[in-house]
Amino acid sequence: MRRLGTGIGWRPEIADAVERMPGIDWVEAVAENVCPGHLPESLLRLRERGVTVIPHGVSLGLGGADRPDAGRLTALAERAEALGSPLVTEHIAFVRAGGPLTASPRLEAGHLLPVPRTRDALDVLCENVRIAQDALPVPLALENIAALFSWPGEELTEGQFLSELVERTGVRLLVDVANLHTNHVNRGEDPVEALAALPVEAIAYVHVAGGYERDGVWHDSHAHPVPRPVLDILTALAARAEPPGVLLERDEDFPEPAELEGELEAIRKAVATGRDRAREEPKGTGGAEEPEGTEERRGAGGADGTGAGGVGVLVRPVAGMRERVGVAQAAVLSSLVAGTPVPEGFDRVRMGVQARALAAKRAGVVAKLAPELPVILGAGYREAFLEYARQRPMSGGYRRDALDFAGHLLKLGRPGDEGARRELREWWLDRAGPAPRRQGVLGRVARGVLRRRG
Repeated sequence: MRRLGTGIGWRPEIADAVERMPGIDWVEAVAENVCPGHLPESLLRLRERGVTVIPHGVSLGLGGADRPDAGRLTALAERAEALGSPLVTEHIAFVRAGGPLTASPRLEAGHLLPVPRTRDALDVLCENVRIAQDALPVPLALENIAALFSWPGEELTEGQFLSELVERTGVRLLVDVANLHTNHVNRGEDPVEALAALPVEAIAYVHVAGGYERDGVWHDSHAHPVPRPVLDILTALAARAEPPGVLLERDEDFPEPAELEGELEAIRKAVATGRDRAREEPKGTGGAEEPEGTEERRGAGGADGTGAGGVGVLVRPVAGMRERVGVAQAAVLSSLVAGTPVPEGFDRVRMGVQARALAAKRAGVVAKLAPELPVILGAGYREAFLEYARQRPMSGGYRRDALDFAGHLLKLGRPGDEGARRELREWWLDRAGPAPRRQGVLGRVARGVLRRRG
């Protein structure tokens, strides 16, 4: 496995700071935010210095019931080639549901949602992973996600699910220790048990991130400092097998560079502590007992679903399973974004927390992608958007969501202020057509708002 070292998530807001940080061996960029033909100058400079850049996808939805979208796979492959990356990464999650498989409307979550740890869902995921692997020019690694709710009737633990996924597909793992902590708080899952079940030889690298707890629920915010429990899980992992790379994720509320550098140093110390602990353990234990059958799993993972060394894995037809998984995921997503009843067996309180979190994320992302909208609507933006979100599930991504939101307000004759309504209409017209009608909309909108407020 290629050694990566210590890295940080590259984001445009901290691009200059990342370039100046000492000891940065590699960076990870959100794949969907990078255009292969117009790579950011900062990433080009990092590459020229020998810093590895890895694209991290968020929209494939390999845990969904549908086969992976060919266009999204092509886009991810193009980014890997443009960046000269040694691998690409994605998530074990579903991000959309509905459509032809379920004869129900197509819905977008705008977020990573957990797949049920069932045999059906695992079979579908394994086939989707093999399809993705065939389409990508470099190896694929998949990340375990954080979850606010659990599926009823699950048949496998987190560790069992990931271990069998690796055995059957040969895919690599991106282990997010912050997500293990999240699932410990939210779902009562023991991170030590999860680590003990992982095939450590499949780990490509590790994510570390911060979050916060509110009313007994841990929110994986990527906007707060890394807490001690997350560093402790990283140490426990490093005591079993030192990860090839460790990366600090931060997506918003960026602190001063010195604080980020301090977190990176804490990560290095956590790994070093685990390494020292492994040396102190009796030889052969690796800091943790290996689960039964580990030796048989090592090196397994032929694309045909058969492990190395003659260890066979039963492969079942997935056609009917796709429909079953699709119907279940569509019911869950519809309850979260369209207000339909929560499916039987789910925790209604947790589902409510997840639904509010999805709506809040929609409002935040739309505000970032279309910063003119909060300027035009002022303090009423968030309330207006959440009202819209309760009535209109997202079906075409965040940029489409911004346009639909503006069009929805205009149909209602809002906002009430005539000047603001005119600015909103100009903004919508400028983006609703195949090409912008004019330039400088944000500046014009800001000047109009200042005149009204002055």
